[in-house]
Amino acid sequence: MSTGEGADDPGPAAPSSDQEQRYEPAPAIGKLLGWVLLFVLAAIVVVLGGVYFT
Repeated sequence: MSTGEGADDPGPAAPSSDQEQRYEPAPAIGKLLGWVLLFVLAAIVVVLGGVYFT
């Protein structure tokens, strides 16, 4: 019986030398603000529509 650490676990795969890790850039603050405003506007429309139809 083996007591070695991670005998069956190969561990994290190391990136090859010709393949760099690529990260997606963070969203621009204007784009993020646009989505937040769109969400708030949609919420207001839903609330006002609920008030109007009751």
